[in-house]
Amino acid sequence: MLTTIDNPYNPHTDYDEWLAYDLQMGYNTNALLDRVAAVSDELSDEDYDEIVLEAMKEIVKYNVSGVHRLITKDEKIDPNKIKTNLAYLLNEQLKKK
Repeated sequence: MLTTIDNPYNPHTDYDEWLAYDLQMGYNTNALLDRVAAVSDELSDEDYDEIVLEAMKEIVKYNVSGVHRLITKDEKIDPNKIKTNLAYLLNEQLKKK
């Protein structure tokens, strides 16, 4: 599943909290995924899932925002890593000013 490097919630297990954080930070990851994934109602479930997974991989590969990554269902989120990632994001924002 697609997430960001600073989101302290796993979308597999804490979707509502994950989504609230994602929207609060202005990432709108689901909307980005909707734009990248070329899906339609006419696809089989298997084809739909495959296209969405490829779109997630593409977002991470090109990572235009620098914040997206993939996360597994069982992955534990390390609070120390989140702090490091937040410091990185802040530093990148300061470089742009």
